[in-house]
Amino acid sequence: MEVLGRHMLLELFLCDKEVLDDLAGIETVMKEAARVSGATIVESVFHRFQPHGISGVVVVAESHLAIHTWPEYGYAAVDFFTCGPGIDYQQARNYLQLAFAAQDFELREIERGGERDDRGRLVRRQSREV
Repeated sequence: MEVLGRHMLLELFLCDKEVLDDLAGIETVMKEAARVSGATIVESVFHRFQPHGISGVVVVAESHLAIHTWPEYGYAAVDFFTCGPGIDYQQARNYLQLAFAAQDFELREIERGGERDDRGRLVRRQSREV
């Protein structure tokens, strides 16, 4: 089986704490990140926790873009899984870093699916920091 998709794991550090705790703002930013990547938005769901923090997902035709924020630490964790051609998750990463005023980030990419032998055992899968 060929690689079926790519999963971007993005950690954003030293972000603007107020931005990370703004429910409407987070949803707007995440939808725009999906748009700039070239993904097709299907729908979104976001939730604000008490006393702070937001989780949400933008469902896209190519899979999903999800976020979890910890405003008290200035930290956000973002997952972007895509299984369609032409999606530029680097554009999404650039946009999110700027929108959250992140002073640092770590990005890892995991290939999903991967080559398997005739018994279904994994032959190759890559995970790399990018």
